[in-house]
Amino acid sequence: MPTKTLQVAAVVLLVVVAISAQRQAPLAGEAMTTAAKGFVDTLSAEQKSQAVLPYADSSRTDWHYIPKPSRKGLQVKNMDEAQRKAAFRLLASSLSAIGDKKATTIMQLEGILRELEKKRQGGQIRDPERYYFTLFGDPRSAEPWGLSVEGHHLSLNFVLKGGQVVSSTPTFFGSNPATLLADYTDLAGPQFNKGLRVLKDEEQLAYDLLTALDDAQRKKAIIAAEAPNDIRDAGKASPPISPAEGLPASEMNPQQIALLQKLIDVYARNLPDDVSAERLARVKADGIESVAFCWMGPLEKDKGHHYRVQGESFLIEFNNTQPDSAGNLANHIHSVWHDLRGNFAIPVASN
Repeated sequence: MPTKTLQVAAVVLLVVVAISAQRQAPLAGEAMTTAAKGFVDTLSAEQKSQAVLPYADSSRTDWHYIPKPSRKGLQVKNMDEAQRKAAFRLLASSLSAIGDKKATTIMQLEGILRELEKKRQGGQIRDPERYYFTLFGDPRSAEPWGLSVEGHHLSLNFVLKGGQVVSSTPTFFGSNPATLLADYTDLAGPQFNKGLRVLKDEEQLAYDLLTALDDAQRKKAIIAAEAPNDIRDAGKASPPISPAEGLPASEMNPQQIALLQKLIDVYARNLPDDVSAERLARVKADGIESVAFCWMGPLEKDKGHHYRVQGESFLIEFNNTQPDSAGNLANHIHSVWHDLRGNFAIPVASN
């Protein structure tokens, strides 16, 4: 066979292999739909009444990350082993491997909180099984349906239609302690050693960007000497709407912009590849130069600090101001990604 023919054949083979690989790796929406059907199939009629609610149910947009006495959905504690496996397959299908690891580690941190607070009277319930799974609508239907996975320091919210994820916000991850200051491997497993930081990159990359700025840039980026107590509008369906503040990327050098992009990537890549790619493509289409970074609070890591990254269509907020359960200052993280066009697939003007 002539050399040119061999080269063409090789190119065709590579294309076929690439297409085949894409077909073998279902999109997140397809994987989530399959996992949701499998989860529902494991439930009793009584459990379905808790775990599967109408799409129009008002609790679909009722989200929060604080420890609450009750929540919508079916609690992991009330699932048998097969149901738990199906629920966590659904969770894994809705996140990337990195995001799934963060979510399950955040859940396990509840056991450490329980140990840290065991001598407190009247404290909050700390339980790694106190997380709730809720479907809104029928994943077998062509109509939109939603998914919520929620508990202390975790609120994941999705809307799907036609096998595609059409909304994935608000996406909230929190961590208490933010940094483990003691070894808890005997209590919680081998990864829970001293120094573990579940949301390390979310915090460290922002510090790296702040310290990479020159004095004039930093003066513009720091908009308040004291950090607010928490992220804004927690629990509200609509994202916080206000003009972006701080230093725009248009006033950063290429190295600083690269750090800003890495920070955005960390949040986006908690989601499956195609959902993450859609988020990042939107940021690129809007223009990275329009993204602004602002910081509130001092630069010291052991003091309360807060930052925002805001573009045309997204908002990241990060807060580390609260003490951990042992009383160590600024060791308790809240972080969220909002869609400024509207969370829960509800346009902002209609919220």
